[in-house]
Amino acid sequence: MQIRSRQNVAAALAGIAMVGTLAGCSGAGSASTAPQESPSGSDGNAAEQPSTGTEYQDGEYTAVGSYISPGGPESVTVTLTLQDNTVTALEVTGSGGTPNAKKFQGEFIDGIDEVVVGRNIDELNVSKVSGSSLTSGGFNEGLDQIRDDAS
Repeated sequence: MQIRSRQNVAAALAGIAMVGTLAGCSGAGSASTAPQESPSGSDGNAAEQPSTGTEYQDGEYTAVGSYISPGGPESVTVTLTLQDNTVTALEVTGSGGTPNAKKFQGEFIDGIDEVVVGRNIDELNVSKVSGSSLTSGGFNEGLDQIRDDAS
């Protein structure tokens, strides 16, 4: 009788696991308020944010954004050109204090143009580009400074 009880418990647990799995896949009753990310480039993502309606002055702007990497503080210099609130040109340079920072900043720099150029500056919040996710923190900080300077 003890073997039969264990089989029943195992079957019940398997059934519960299956119901939980199916409920998680259905999407019913759940809503996500997180911004949706649209892939760009090899594995770059730029989360789209609603436009604030801010009109930015056309021109070229430069700002430095910083972030903390496992090797210590790093920074990126962001220079972009705005025309009608759209990024028309972009240049990013990194500080590259360590070999790893140089590697990841280089990968980020190689992929960032296709994520940003041609997009409205208010729609940009870069999360990961070409495998580099920490560099995007400095880039986004630079973007915020540019938004302030251009408004």
